[in-house]
Amino acid sequence: MATQAEAAAMRHALALAVRGLGFTSPNPVVGCVIVDATGRTVGEGYHQRAGGPHAEVHALRAAGDRARGATAVVTLEPCNHTGRTGPCAQALVDAGITRVVYAVGDPNPQATGGATTLRAAGVDVEAGLLAAEGEEANAAWLTSVRRGRPHVTWKYAATLDGRTAAADGTSRWLTSAEARADVHRLRAECDAVVVGSGTQRADDPHLAVRGIEGARQPLRVVVDTRGTAVRPGARVLDDAAPTLIAVADDSDDAVAAPSGADTVRLPRAAGGLDVTALLAALHARDVRSVLLEGGATLAGAFVAAGAVDRVVGYLAPALLGAGPAVLSGGGITTVTEALRLDMTEAVRIGPDLRITATLATKEH
Repeated sequence: MATQAEAAAMRHALALAVRGLGFTSPNPVVGCVIVDATGRTVGEGYHQRAGGPHAEVHALRAAGDRARGATAVVTLEPCNHTGRTGPCAQALVDAGITRVVYAVGDPNPQATGGATTLRAAGVDVEAGLLAAEGEEANAAWLTSVRRGRPHVTWKYAATLDGRTAAADGTSRWLTSAEARADVHRLRAECDAVVVGSGTQRADDPHLAVRGIEGARQPLRVVVDTRGTAVRPGARVLDDAAPTLIAVADDSDDAVAAPSGADTVRLPRAAGGLDVTALLAALHARDVRSVLLEGGATLAGAFVAAGAVDRVVGYLAPALLGAGPAVLSGGGITTVTEALRLDMTEAVRIGPDLRITATLATKEH
């Protein structure tokens, strides 16, 4: 049974872990706190970048000799394999750690087994402390391992009556500067930002991260079935971030990526490109998290494909009465088919409201 000190340490470890969002992909984010027999923290750390030392190594280095006889509190089961770094389970054993408490088991078949190694060495191991919070912190990586595709967050901005633009098509700016700055935080935490041809033509978006020092730029992806939406001089073609244009595999052979972008050809589906194939292509490029910023049609295609894991909506305190709706289609024709969500957060961002929701667990 975990102690209060271990629970407090786990909460701190989770806060440490999410500092790595946007930097550790395609690997997980992990935090580790080492506490001595009195419950005092003697070392802490988090996985800061892919290929760099893991959280446990940072924490052990900080603890030094004080790690002997101490407890390691980790957000993810310590890894059990040698990749670009050595196995953390063995590092904990070598440092003299006598107890390990972790939140979530490692589902990666190449790295799992750390708990078994620790127990074989005589270390007391407890799993599942703050497991739900641990799952949330590593949602992108866990989705990629379990489902073989990136985790998808659909982000939109709308008025209180659900309009993303006015009847004449104007949309700048529905939400506040504070909300727009918050979107850049979301971009910085994701591996790829995706829009469709309609958004590309209407807005000529830039899609790169701005205003966040040290941010790693995401891959900018334009779903352009016919290969005609991204024209020379488009903002996504600058050198601020890499760009990928997804076109139909049966589109004109003359369609080629404009200078400054790559092209991937994908099969068609009803109304556009096959979303499953798009996500598979992105996953093959080490994309583990996607921020979907496209309009109602592209969002509907993702919803219909069952490929939306989280929704982040920015609601402005305004009414338009007419204009495009947030979602178009989605394969939903009746109330019983509604995509039910669990609201996980509602917070004020400037004058706007940011609502975060995840897919609700289906009742059996």
